[in-house]
Amino acid sequence: MSDLRESKFVGSLDCGTTSTRFIIFDKHANIVAQSQQEFPQYYPEPGWHEHDATEIQDVCDKVIEQAVAKLEEAGYKRSSVKVIGVTNQRETTVVWSRKTGKPLSRAIVWDDSRTRGVVAHYVHVLETQGIGVNGQVRSGADGAQGLKELTGLPLSTYFSAIKLRWMIDNWEDVRQAHEADDLAFGTVESWIAYNLLGGISASQHISEVTNASRTLLLNIRTLKWDPVLLRFFGFRESVLPRLVSTSEVYGNIAYGALKGVPIGGLVGDQQAALVGNKCLTQGEAKCTYGTGAFLLFCTGKDIVYSNHGLLSTVAYQVGSQGKTVYALEGAIAVAGSAIKWLRDSMNMIKSADEINSLARSVPSTSGVYFVTAFSGLLAPYWDPGATGLLVGLTSYTTPGHIARATLEANAFQTRAVIDSMKLDSNSDLAHLKVDGGMTNGDFVMELLADVGGFEVVRPEMRESTALGSALLAGSAIGLFGWDITRPETLRDVNTANSTRFKPRTTEEERNRAWLGWQRAVERSRRWIETSEE
Repeated sequence: MSDLRESKFVGSLDCGTTSTRFIIFDKHANIVAQSQQEFPQYYPEPGWHEHDATEIQDVCDKVIEQAVAKLEEAGYKRSSVKVIGVTNQRETTVVWSRKTGKPLSRAIVWDDSRTRGVVAHYVHVLETQGIGVNGQVRSGADGAQGLKELTGLPLSTYFSAIKLRWMIDNWEDVRQAHEADDLAFGTVESWIAYNLLGGISASQHISEVTNASRTLLLNIRTLKWDPVLLRFFGFRESVLPRLVSTSEVYGNIAYGALKGVPIGGLVGDQQAALVGNKCLTQGEAKCTYGTGAFLLFCTGKDIVYSNHGLLSTVAYQVGSQGKTVYALEGAIAVAGSAIKWLRDSMNMIKSADEINSLARSVPSTSGVYFVTAFSGLLAPYWDPGATGLLVGLTSYTTPGHIARATLEANAFQTRAVIDSMKLDSNSDLAHLKVDGGMTNGDFVMELLADVGGFEVVRPEMRESTALGSALLAGSAIGLFGWDITRPETLRDVNTANSTRFKPRTTEEERNRAWLGWQRAVERSRRWIETSEE
């Protein structure tokens, strides 16, 4: 293939909850080549969700190979890919043997809710024994606040330390590896980097700070693993990866079509979307609608602790000595997965796209509300005992009403998060930048604007998560002059037109619907009684 041209591109490996894609971008964020493939989902019991880490890595390797093949079909040499970034589903917990490099069990996925009893146990420990913060033991309600000051997070089934504790307590291979000092723990980016950088022969066991900030083990002020948290959850320090920043060169790919290419960015998917939307300065916000929905509000160099149910999290860190940028986050567990449920479990639609026409077939939900709490409620409610609820059904109700209520649930939960964000940040939101698979439908975006009462801005190129990791990787080597710390260097990136959706409802209509949603949420809450068992 001597006739192939040499150019300069950046690759992004985007490992989501249900599929992985590899996208190759040019300097303007035009997609030059890409490949995507789903991987299996395992639901062994109600509320349980697992992945096979080996299958995830196999799919990662395949999509890289396929995208590079398409790049060559387009007339470019594979050496045109100068650096890649990796972005991933966060909180999903992977454990493997340091001796063999093989997984010790399936991974527990971020939306898995089997650990309600573990959460109840540690809530009790916080209340009765407390936790040491700055040399003082804080217990009762102050214990929960102390944990939040250390990590930015509440106790929840959502976060990795809770999942790791369950694995050690319930899976014998994991317990034995922990006791034998053979256990390696990581989130998905840690596992992918371990393999791409050489696996057991290189033993590059690293974790990037935005992902680490979702574990309940990272002190978000010092950006170090906190021994207080390790003792609290009962983990050996040896299980932990070495911490790295969001944008730096971690090493070179050890095999395959891109052997020798540096990995220059690792970042959790929602922080990647924040960067991909170029929300790099204080006061800018985005919401990504995929399996779940995640709204991040950049708070700059300041950690803002929420009093209204939001998370304080790391947005990004450029270089190991670089300044840390923080964000407030509202996490919604179920967004696109509710549409998948209507398709796969209820057989109400044959494809995800059909929900738009079905929901449009009725002018309103006629009083139907759907609280999509399949695995409890996350922000701003934080109720692991909540369950899914369809309420307001009558003999008049049709599949159209349920489809519309499903889409409106997404909008109501977004409004709940934004209302909390306004209270915490003391600022209003002029508009909301959006991306992700659910945003492809205009009707979904119209409902979001109508329910929320704010303008919704949808870019033409909506692969913001993949683009974010590409920008971080390119910045690490100065490709195209990109520098994440200088947003002006990204001015030529993704400048295509955006579509804007403005509210068509009155404030009175919005408030009336909002009161109905709040009533529905209250009826879904505390349905499952949680114990420490």
